[in-house]
Amino acid sequence: MDTFNIFCKLSKGAKFSKATTVDKNASNESNKAKIKEESKTKIKLEEDCVIDSDSEETTKKDDYNFNLEDEISRFRNNHNIAVKGTGIPPPIRSFHELDTFEVSQQIIANVMACGYSDPTPIQMQAIPVMLNSRQILACAPTGSGKTAAFLIPVLSSLKKPSRKGFRALILCPTRELARQTFRECVRLTEKTGMKPHIITKVKQDKFGPNFSMKFDILISTPNRLIYLLKQENQILSLNNVEWLVVDESDKLFETGKRGFRDQLAEIYKSCNNKDIKRAMFSATYTPQVAGWCKKNLKNVVSVTVGHRNTTVQDVEQELIYVGDENGKLLAFRDLIQAGINPPVLVFVESKDRAKQLFNELILDQINVDVIHSDRSQLQRDNVVCAFREGKIWVLICTELMGRGIDFKGVKLVINYDFPPSAISYIHRIGRTGRAGRPGKAITYFTKDDKLALRSIASVMKESGCDVPSYMLKLKKLKKSEKSKLKKDIVKRAPITTSVRFKKRKRKNSDASTPNETVSNRSFKKQKGKNLNQSLPNGTVNKNKFKKQKRNNLDQNNSNEIVNKSFKKHKRKNTDQSSPDETVSKQKKNE
Repeated sequence: MDTFNIFCKLSKGAKFSKATTVDKNASNESNKAKIKEESKTKIKLEEDCVIDSDSEETTKKDDYNFNLEDEISRFRNNHNIAVKGTGIPPPIRSFHELDTFEVSQQIIANVMACGYSDPTPIQMQAIPVMLNSRQILACAPTGSGKTAAFLIPVLSSLKKPSRKGFRALILCPTRELARQTFRECVRLTEKTGMKPHIITKVKQDKFGPNFSMKFDILISTPNRLIYLLKQENQILSLNNVEWLVVDESDKLFETGKRGFRDQLAEIYKSCNNKDIKRAMFSATYTPQVAGWCKKNLKNVVSVTVGHRNTTVQDVEQELIYVGDENGKLLAFRDLIQAGINPPVLVFVESKDRAKQLFNELILDQINVDVIHSDRSQLQRDNVVCAFREGKIWVLICTELMGRGIDFKGVKLVINYDFPPSAISYIHRIGRTGRAGRPGKAITYFTKDDKLALRSIASVMKESGCDVPSYMLKLKKLKKSEKSKLKKDIVKRAPITTSVRFKKRKRKNSDASTPNETVSNRSFKKQKGKNLNQSLPNGTVNKNKFKKQKRNNLDQNNSNEIVNKSFKKHKRKNTDQSSPDETVSKQKKNE
C-alpha cells in the first residue's frame, strides 16, 4: 500500500480549504501583535503568581489562627470552661506560663510552695483575664480554688509595696472566710514586701492617720469596714484602691437582714479611683449579680466552670424522709449508732436550734461543739481550730459556715434542717468533696418542706444523683414564692426530749392517784377534799379551820388582857382598903 492510499484512508471524510496567498508585510504585523499579546499575558501571569503567593501566606495565617482557636475552644470544652466577652485571652495550662505575663518569680515560687502544682479550671481562665486588667464575673463550684484565682493576679498587678495606702480591697461575707483569705494572702506575699491586713477590731485607738499607709491589701467584712468609714476622723482611705474583689458576690448582693447590698453600695462609692477594676467571684450564679455587672462594668468577661448552680459530682447525695421534727433526732441518733466517719458538719436554720441540738447530743457522750453568731470571736476561732485539728468530731453550725470555709477533711455533711433554697443547699454540701476528694451529704426533710423539695431534687438530678420521679413532678414555685421561702423561716418544733419526759412523768403520777383522776389538777382537788374531811370540828375547808383557829387565839388574848386589867384593879383596891398599914410602915421607917 502506497503512502497516498494510507493518507486517503486517514483523511477520509475530511474537508480541506483552498490555499490562500498572504503578503509578507501583513504577516510581519500579525507576528508583532502576537508577541505583544504574549508579553502582556506573561506580565499578568507574573502578577497573578505574586498575588497567589500573598494569598497563600494569608491563608496559612488564617489556618494557623483557626487551628489555635480550635485548640483553645477544645481545651476549654475539655475542662468545662465557658466564657463570654470580646478579646478574651487564652487559658494557661501550667503556672510556669505566668512568666509570659511578667509575674515575679517570687510570687510563682510562693504559688509552688503553697502546693499548687497544676491550675484548676477557674484558675486557668480567670488568672490571664485579670492579668490583662479585665473586669471579671466568675462562677465555679465550691472547692475549685477561687481564692488563689483572684489573689495571684491581684498581687502580680500590685508588683511592689508602696506608701500610697490600700491598693486592693477584698470583701467577704463572714469573719471566718475573711480570716481564711488573709492566711492564704500571707502565704502568697512572703518575701515580696507587700503586707495584707484584716480588720479584727474596730477600736479607734488602734487606727491612726497614717495607718493605711503601712499596708497594701485590705481584707474585711462589709459591716466592719463601713463602721470605720463613717467615723468623724478619716481613719481609712479607699481612694487608691486599684482592685475591688467581692468574694461570694451572690450573698453580698442579697437584700434584707441577711444581705449586704446597702453596705456594698456605700463601699462602692468610697472606692473612687478612676482606674479601679472589679472582680466578682461566687459558687452560684444569680441574675441580679449578672445584670448589675453588665450595666456597670465595662468590657466585662464572664467565666463559668461546669454547669451553673450545680454541686460537685464527687459528693454522694441522699434525701431521707423523717416524717416530723421528732423523727430527725431519731434518724440522726440511728446514724451515729451505725457509725460515722468524722469530721462531720451539721447544718441547722437558726442559732436557737443549734443550741438545742447541742444540748441533746452532748448527753449522748458525742465529741460535739457548736458555732453561731452569739459566741465571741475568740470562741469561734478556737472551735474552728479544734475542728481542723480533729479534736471535735461533730460541729453544729448555721448558714454562717456555709460560705467559703475550706475544711479539706470533711467527709460528711448533714442538713438537719432543710435548706431554704437551692443556692443554700449548694453552698452547704460544698463543705465536703473539696479539691477532688470524695464526700457525702445527707438531707432530712419533713412534710413541712414540700415547697422547696423540687428545687433541691432538680439540683441533685443535674449533678448525676438518683432522685425519685415524684419529687421532680411537684409544682414549680414562682419567683415570689421562692423569695417568701427565703425570708420566712419555717416554724419548727424545738429539738428536745425533756418536755416529753415531763409529760410522761405527770401521766404516770396521775395514774397512781386515788379514784383514777384524769389530770394532776383534779388529783390535787381530790386530795384537798380528803384533807378537809379529816380536819377537826368537822370543818370543810382548810381556810375555815385557819380562821377558826385565829378566832380562838384572839379570844385567848382578850381573856389575858381582861385578867391583867383585873389584877391592876385589884391592886388599887388593896391599896385603898389598908391605909393604916401604910401609915404604920412609914412610922417604922422613920
